[in-house]
Amino acid sequence: MATSFANTQVSGKAATRQVAQGRVAPFRATGVRKASVPQIPGSLFAGVSVPQRVFASSGARGVSRAVQTVFALRDGAALDGRKLRVAVIGGGPSGACAAETLAKGGVETYLIERKLDNCKPCGGAIPLCMVEEFDLPLEIIDRKVTKMKMISPSNREVDVGKTLSETEWIGMCRREVFDDFLRKRAEKLGANIVNGLFMRSEKQGSDGPFTIHYTSYADGSKMGTPSTLEVDMIIGADGANSRVAKEIDAGEYDYAIAFQERIRIPDDKMKYYENLAEMYVGDDVSPDFYGWVFPKYDHVAVGTGTVVNKTAIKQYQQATRDRSKVKTEGGKIIRVEAHPIPEHPRPRRCKGRVALVGDAAGYVTKCSGEGIYFAAKSGRMCAEAIVEASANGTKMAGEDAIRVYLDKWDRKYWATYKVLDILQKVFYRSNPAREAFVELCEDSYVQKMTFDSYLYKTVVPGNPLDDVKLLVRTVSSLLRSNALRSVNSKSVDVSFGSKGNAERVATA
Repeated sequence: MATSFANTQVSGKAATRQVAQGRVAPFRATGVRKASVPQIPGSLFAGVSVPQRVFASSGARGVSRAVQTVFALRDGAALDGRKLRVAVIGGGPSGACAAETLAKGGVETYLIERKLDNCKPCGGAIPLCMVEEFDLPLEIIDRKVTKMKMISPSNREVDVGKTLSETEWIGMCRREVFDDFLRKRAEKLGANIVNGLFMRSEKQGSDGPFTIHYTSYADGSKMGTPSTLEVDMIIGADGANSRVAKEIDAGEYDYAIAFQERIRIPDDKMKYYENLAEMYVGDDVSPDFYGWVFPKYDHVAVGTGTVVNKTAIKQYQQATRDRSKVKTEGGKIIRVEAHPIPEHPRPRRCKGRVALVGDAAGYVTKCSGEGIYFAAKSGRMCAEAIVEASANGTKMAGEDAIRVYLDKWDRKYWATYKVLDILQKVFYRSNPAREAFVELCEDSYVQKMTFDSYLYKTVVPGNPLDDVKLLVRTVSSLLRSNALRSVNSKSVDVSFGSKGNAERVATA
């Protein structure tokens, strides 16, 4: 009898030898044909039965039907005659970077993504360090933003970016272009790209493989074809509504709704946004986030988001358009997008041989709402841990490897998430606080600290004296803004979704 592992034959004797050596733990499953394993004196697995099952897979390029005898393998066991098999569910930055790293590291990789032309509603901003770290070609970056405007509830505008050097900028990209590049690069390195929708997975015993059930759209049909795929590990990179997260009972978490319209505006107005991005704050555009106008290749992306009042997202979007109307009037909406965005890491990010990365794990920062870099980084870090633990795909890996990734992640980024969480609670709680926030953004020290942290993804240590001065100024700004609100509430009042906002911008 021969055992087939991804087109590699392993003899029945070799399989029995692995059981005897304690590297293979057989298991029981219903509805399968069983083969008796000889008694082995002193063996933990003496007298057990090893199931054989028919495994069929379709929809992935290079994946053929196979008959397999499935053996459960303990973590660290050698994979004689085959490679570690990992399914990455979701083809955004986290999934694509995980698949790339796994394939490059010798792991048999399957990337399952339903929408290969995905256009997630996302500002599309990426930090400068990401370009070099992830070897991104400049042609996938639409704009190099060197200037930003922070616009307060009373429409006070503060220019941000004066501390940037001539070689520093923020990249703006379109997600459909960005994600497609990352997926194709992973495919070139050996990852199997599967056009399919993940439905569920089944675990075969405590140390057994997973059977992935998904709907394949490889033939181009709209209905799709029910298909299965057998793997050793799963990486859930399937976004805020992650089905993988639900399967491992990762816990509930709050999420924001992001709404974005892509608007093609006249050339003269597009020239204004050539290297400029705008951020609007105020109760009118969002009670707990901000509205944005970010430049793309031949259009601008106008959007907003909220956690606390999701049902009013279209009204907040209208307010964002109203406040930017003078600069974007005459434009034509070419695409409307909406999507949930996680607000904090999930309570559980792994279980057994299943890991979560990117939005599925909840890696979006508060205050700034940044997620692209952290998604890509988490996918890569998770895959690196698996590649290392599996000795380039030659050994079984499991939860210990995933824990290595999670520990490294928390040590590296916990402070970043905590600081931004505090900033959001302090400055996004009311219009007076937002006025104080915009006022502080005018400070050169604040700008330098902010951009250095964002562009290079490190928590930059400040100068103690300047930090004290900043604290005093922060408190003063908050007190002054609250006092102004008490004396004259009109100074910070912006009507909800009113067209009058655009007129105020014009006369400001």
